[in-house]
Amino acid sequence: MADRDRIIEYLDDLLAVERFADYGPNGLQVPGSGQVEHVVTGVSANLELFERAAEAGADLVICHHGILWEFHPRTITPQVKARLSALFDADMSLAAYHLPLDAHPEVGNNALLCELLGLERAEPFGEAKGSPIGWIGRSAAGVPAADLIGRVREALGQEPLVQGAGPGQVHAAAIVSGAGAGTIGDAAALGIDMLVTGEPSEHAMADAQEAGMHFVAAGHYATETLGVRRLGELVAERFGVEHSFVEVRNPV
Repeated sequence: MADRDRIIEYLDDLLAVERFADYGPNGLQVPGSGQVEHVVTGVSANLELFERAAEAGADLVICHHGILWEFHPRTITPQVKARLSALFDADMSLAAYHLPLDAHPEVGNNALLCELLGLERAEPFGEAKGSPIGWIGRSAAGVPAADLIGRVREALGQEPLVQGAGPGQVHAAAIVSGAGAGTIGDAAALGIDMLVTGEPSEHAMADAQEAGMHFVAAGHYATETLGVRRLGELVAERFGVEHSFVEVRNPV
């Protein structure tokens, strides 16, 4: 049994949430039980995640995409009511960490993906709300582009959408999880060989082709499973609680 507020304080400090402007609040979003035995992590705060977390006996849900966003209506819609009811009925707390979890140099989505791809994390890349959230990964020897795309496929468990207009050997890859297609111009300006992101955009295919760059869209959901899962593991190790990651698969 662990104190919920101590867990939240630990995560807030680890991710330095106060340094980030964001599209919604980071940290505790919905309070439930103050004591935690079981933590569930998941990518997005939706009804299926909450129902499955309740079935697992969770006291705290930690996700990447929370329930509160600046672009959502400022009223309680039926959809939001159902999600809140699922939390309240099970006395579960909800915490969310968005841009801080993308950006973190050790437990962040992009740092972890860079590591899985066998690249050296070199420098921050790709701003959102004024802060860099991605990384440029480098390989001095170079990696065959087909091999690197294969590593993306293996790491994330799904077939990426690829525009293969870049060089045969990749020495520098920009990695921006989620909706990072808008960084393609910045990547091209830096002479990056490959951009790995989550969601594609219509313009990205032509932009990559004209820039002579590989564009790899590996799934918004898939690219953002890594960080929140790692947070759950850290909480379990540090506070002696049970942790499970709930997969609510999304092809986008």
